[in-house]
Amino acid sequence: MNIILKNIKQLIGITENSDTIKKGKAQGEVKTLENAYLIVRNNIIESFGPMSECPELSIDSHDCAGRLVLPMYVDSHTHLIFAESRSGEMKMRLHGKSYQEIAEAGGGILNSAAKLHAMSEQQLYEEAQERMGNVIKQGTGAIEIKSGYGLNIEDEMKMLRVIRVLKSLSPIPIKATFLGAHALPTAFKNNKDAYMYLVTKEMLPRIAGEGLADYIDIFCETGYFSLDDLKQVIEAGDKYGLKAKVHVNQFSSFGAVKMACEMGALSVDHLEIMNEDDYSALASSNTIATGLPLCSLFLDIPYTPGRQLIDKNIPLAVASDFNPGSSPSSNLNLAFGLACSQLKLTPEEAFNALTYNAAFAMEVQNEVGSIQVGKKANLIVTKPANGLEDIPYWFGDSMIGSVVV
Repeated sequence: MNIILKNIKQLIGITENSDTIKKGKAQGEVKTLENAYLIVRNNIIESFGPMSECPELSIDSHDCAGRLVLPMYVDSHTHLIFAESRSGEMKMRLHGKSYQEIAEAGGGILNSAAKLHAMSEQQLYEEAQERMGNVIKQGTGAIEIKSGYGLNIEDEMKMLRVIRVLKSLSPIPIKATFLGAHALPTAFKNNKDAYMYLVTKEMLPRIAGEGLADYIDIFCETGYFSLDDLKQVIEAGDKYGLKAKVHVNQFSSFGAVKMACEMGALSVDHLEIMNEDDYSALASSNTIATGLPLCSLFLDIPYTPGRQLIDKNIPLAVASDFNPGSSPSSNLNLAFGLACSQLKLTPEEAFNALTYNAAFAMEVQNEVGSIQVGKKANLIVTKPANGLEDIPYWFGDSMIGSVVV
C-alpha cells in the first residue's frame, strides 16, 4: 500500500524513538502536529510533516481535512479464540449469581472448555477470523491472544495452532500466550498438583517445541491457582524463553503482584484489587500494569485504580480482555471512554495506555503504537473531530471514520 494522507487536522502520537515506556508525568505527554501530511510506502510510515512541506507524489491521495490521524490501538490482553458465547451466564448473574458461583456450578471457563472441545479446528479458525476482522474495523492494530479454553494438551494446542494461522494471514501483529493454568479441569478437581505437572512438564515442552507460544500466563486468584502455582509457571516459562503475562488481583490481593514483579513478568493484568505492597512492587520493577475496564463494566466489579498507578509512577496499559464470559467486547473505543471516566485518566494518558504502552506490554513497540518513521502504517482516521478528547467523549459511539492497515 502506497498512499499520502493530506490536510490532517491533527497527527497524534508522534515519536522519534520507542526506547522507553511512558510512566508518571510522561504518560500524559502526546506529541501532535497540526495541519499535517503523512506518506505510507509498502505499508510503512515513510515520512510526515506540516502541509507547507508536503511533496507532490504520484500515489493515491486522501484528504483528511477536519480529521485526526493516530496509531491504531494495541490490545495486549485478549481471549479471542473461543467456541460459543456464554450469554446464559449473564442471565444467571442478573438473577444474583456471582462469577465465582457460576464457575463452581460448572459454568465459566470450564463451560468454554467443553464447548471448544466439541468444535473442529477449522470451525474455530473461521469464527476467530471473523472476530479478527471486526477487531481491526474497531481500530485495533496489534493483538495478543491467549489459549486457556482447552485445559488439555490436544485442545490447548488446537487453540494455539489457530492463533498461528491467524498470525500468518493477519495484516496486524499477533502474539500468542499459553494459558494452560486458566482453571482446574473437573478430572483434576482433587489433584491440582497433577494438573500443574501436566501444564508445566507435558503441555509446555510440546507447545514450546513447536514454537506455538510467545508468552506464558496463569490465573492466579483465590479458588483458581496459588502463589506456588504462579512461581512454578513463571519458572517453567523461563526455561523455554517465554516471559510471563499474568492474571492477578481480579478479586483479591495476596502477594501475586509482588511475586510476578520479582520474577520479571512482562505485565500483570487486571489489578482491580490493590494494596500498598502491590503498588510498591510495581514501582520498583520493570513490570507493566494492565487495566481491563471492559471486564469491570460487564461484571460490575471495581475498576483498576489507573489514577493511583500513574501517580505512583507506574506504567499503565489498557486492554480489552475480550472473552465470552467476563468481557464479551473487543471495543477499545469504549475502553478509551472508561479509562477516562472510571480509571480517571486524562485523554492523553488513556491514549498512551491503549497505544504506546500497550505495545510495550506485548513487545511490538518497534512496529506499532505511535506515529514514527519506519513503523507499520496501522492508522486510525477519525470522523471530523475537535481533538483527541472527542474519542472518549463519544464513549457509546465510534469516532473511527476508517482504518489504514
